[in-house]
Amino acid sequence: MGLLIIDESRCKKDSLCVRECPMAIIKLKDGDGFPEIAPGSEAVCNDCGHCVAICPHDALDHARVPKERSPLIDKDLEITGDQAVQFLRSRRSVRFFKDQAVEREKLQRLIEIARYAPTGGNRQLVEWVVFTDRDQIKGIAEHTVTWMRKVLEKAPQSVPPYFPLIVGAWDMGYDSVTWSAPVLLLASAPREVNTGLVDLTLALSYLELAAPKFGLGTCWAGVVCGAMQGSASVREAMGLPEGHPHYYPMMLGYSKPKYVRLPERKAPKITWR
Repeated sequence: MGLLIIDESRCKKDSLCVRECPMAIIKLKDGDGFPEIAPGSEAVCNDCGHCVAICPHDALDHARVPKERSPLIDKDLEITGDQAVQFLRSRRSVRFFKDQAVEREKLQRLIEIARYAPTGGNRQLVEWVVFTDRDQIKGIAEHTVTWMRKVLEKAPQSVPPYFPLIVGAWDMGYDSVTWSAPVLLLASAPREVNTGLVDLTLALSYLELAAPKFGLGTCWAGVVCGAMQGSASVREAMGLPEGHPHYYPMMLGYSKPKYVRLPERKAPKITWR
């Protein structure tokens, strides 16, 4: 059996799947028959599922992207334009978390949601490391501060102005590296994926947009990422898989603050051509 399974009693031969296929490997058999993948082209299929998603007659199935795992779009769940704008604008970087562990089931659910983010060529090679041990997360913050001290000693004029503030706060017992977050996530991608950084950034963006609906807040751990770029010990402490040059960490936990307004941002700079 091939990748495409056609219910001939439902198929209208309307060529929607033919026109939609981004790899251009689906055709109508003999020009006017039922859809099929061109002989010898199955290896080219990237399993995007567009052919399953586009068929309005429920006539097409795909062996690796089955209909049973591709639910129909529920029109009752569609949101308005205004709702979409508020949803996106209400995203905040959360740096103050409740002293409460996050259930593994919620973390699993968020990562499952993040896997629906687009990836280059639909390769879906983003991997995750999840830290929930407070001592481990504090150790990563300490490794980061150690790296910052070295940078400050070596080239104090070249560092961002917040470096001394973070190190000084750490020395006074205040963690402004990982903000005492109960969870630290690391998304990464292997070297062979030239879109790896974009892929994992989109995945983290999906995750952080979904997180508030589970009562959770997130913050991109930029200081830790900088330390990973400059320190092998930090990369090791973060459990970065070998051969993964693309990565970014994110803090997560139950949010303390509750925001009531949507802050303004700079107007976009647009060049029309």
